[in-house]
Amino acid sequence: MAAYVLDTSAVVKRYIQEAGTVWVRSIADPAASHLIYLARITDVEVTSAVVRRQRGGNLSAPDAAATLTQFRQDLIQGYRIIEITPALLSVARSLAERHGLRAYDAVQFAAAVELNAQWVAAGTGTITLVSADQELNAAAQAEGLSVEDPNLHP
Repeated sequence: MAAYVLDTSAVVKRYIQEAGTVWVRSIADPAASHLIYLARITDVEVTSAVVRRQRGGNLSAPDAAATLTQFRQDLIQGYRIIEITPALLSVARSLAERHGLRAYDAVQFAAAVELNAQWVAAGTGTITLVSADQELNAAAQAEGLSVEDPNLHP
């Protein structure tokens, strides 16, 4: 059993077919028994990504609605949520400053850093950040986090 934190660029691949979809679906499959964590803000980001694709003509309205329904069901039943706390936001601010990250990327990164620290302190190993964002991945690697880019798993 492995533990993963999926940022939005990764979790969207579970619901919308693109490079890396098969791999993301395989690690998120309940039969794989992996622990999949999402930062609480991922709900907002996935909603935005799906609606923007619909408005851009890349996703039909019924497909967008079905995608959001499935994601929200999985959000309740299949993902472990990392809450956004003042302490996490403080870490995010520091990471944004140190690595020049966009705001939500810094929050996603801080969530992974916080969870990884909890796992290491508990002696249960480490987590892996899954992201298709190259800037975020470079920052995470610089901070010593394990990273997987789903785009490298076609």
